[in-house]
Amino acid sequence: MKPLVLIIDDDAKLNTLLGTYLADFGMRTIAAVTPADGLRELHAHRPDLIILDVMLPGMSGFDLCRTIRRTDTIPIIMLTARGEVADRVVGLELGADDYLPKPFEPRELVARIQSVLRRPRVAGGQVRRFGDLLVDGARRQATQAGAPVELTTNEFEVLRLLTERPGEVFDRDRILETLRGIEHEAFNRTVDVTVSRLRQKLGDDPKAPRYIRTVWGAGYVFIAPETPGEAGGEAVG
Repeated sequence: MKPLVLIIDDDAKLNTLLGTYLADFGMRTIAAVTPADGLRELHAHRPDLIILDVMLPGMSGFDLCRTIRRTDTIPIIMLTARGEVADRVVGLELGADDYLPKPFEPRELVARIQSVLRRPRVAGGQVRRFGDLLVDGARRQATQAGAPVELTTNEFEVLRLLTERPGEVFDRDRILETLRGIEHEAFNRTVDVTVSRLRQKLGDDPKAPRYIRTVWGAGYVFIAPETPGEAGGEAVG
């Protein structure tokens, strides 16, 4: 089945051009010019990926990304004429999988779509428990003392990466590879801020960490031991 891409951009001409171009690379597209129409198309068609413009009428792409991420982990690539590093960081921290400033080369967009679609969306179907913290790779959820921990896509990906190999130090380059799409000029700040926000949501004090320790000059390591009897997790259907 050809991947289905939902384009949400108020430029109808651009939507048509992108639809024609992506079709040459084996992709199907549907388009919406308003956030409300985009949400309707999302729920009606369940696309494989969303291309989301930041500058939309009535609701910004940032707000729409946040709304989608409350209930859905569908891959999102954001487009915008605002190419500042700070804007890219905001988009990625809200849960976007990639960020491409306008104007862009259509072939680069295709490459980024293909890269994001190749990215695994589950973590081996495993559940890992670390005391009262449970990380469910199949459902892409984390709970703490039975309560859901509301994480962005990037925050969950960092948590998943670190908890897959407790005790192993991950440098920023390896974390960057997991958080595909972050441009090199922004990645240092993005990785550090993502880890900082993940710590806050886990109630983890970086000065006396229970979960994530900073190894100065090297990276980050997950230090909580896996709960006995839960090693390797369990399959989730």
